[in-house]
Amino acid sequence: MAEWKYLKYEIQERWARLAVREWINANPRIIVGTSIISVLIPVVIVIWQLTPEKMVTIEDYKKAWFYDLNTGKLFVDRSDKIAPIEAPSGPLPNGEPGGVKAYVFTYAYEPNEAERFIGFLETIDPNAEKDSSSSGKSRTAGGAQWGRGKLIRRVEDEQWLAGDSSEGRAILEEVLIANENGETAHYCRPE
Repeated sequence: MAEWKYLKYEIQERWARLAVREWINANPRIIVGTSIISVLIPVVIVIWQLTPEKMVTIEDYKKAWFYDLNTGKLFVDRSDKIAPIEAPSGPLPNGEPGGVKAYVFTYAYEPNEAERFIGFLETIDPNAEKDSSSSGKSRTAGGAQWGRGKLIRRVEDEQWLAGDSSEGRAILEEVLIANENGETAHYCRPE
C-alpha cells in the first residue's frame, strides 16, 4: 500500500514540475480553441461524407461517325440516327442502306486525319429481340447491355458479330489495348 502512495506522490511531483496546470490556467483561450477544433473536425468530415457527389454530366454529342460500306470512307451525320442509314454513295447492291456507325479512335490530343483510326463498326441486329430495358425487365447491366441487339465488326472483317458475344467483346478490348508508348486510345468525336 505504501508503494502506491509513493507512486501517486511521484506522479504529482512530476506533474507539478511540468507546470502544465499553471499553463492551462494562464491560457484558457488556447484550450477552448483546441477543444472546439477537436469537435469541429469530425463534424466537418461527417458532413463531407454525407454530402452527395456532384452528378457527372456526360456530353451528348450531336454528331457521330458513320462508315460508307460502298466506298470505305467515313462521313458524319446526326448522332441520334440508328444504323444502318443512307450512305452518301447510295444503297448496297442488295438494296439495304450502306451507312453503319463507326467508332473512331486516336492516341493524339488533337488528331489530324492520319492520326485517327476506326476501332470497329456497328449496326443493329435485325434478328435480335426487342430491348426490354425500357420496361425495367432487363437483368443485364453495364457493358454487357451495351452490346445487346447490336452487330459489330472490324473494318477489314466480312462477318458481323453479336456485340454481347465473346468475339464481339474481344473486338472492343482490342481497341483499348495500349500502344507501344503505353497510351490508351480514346474516342475521337467528329467536328
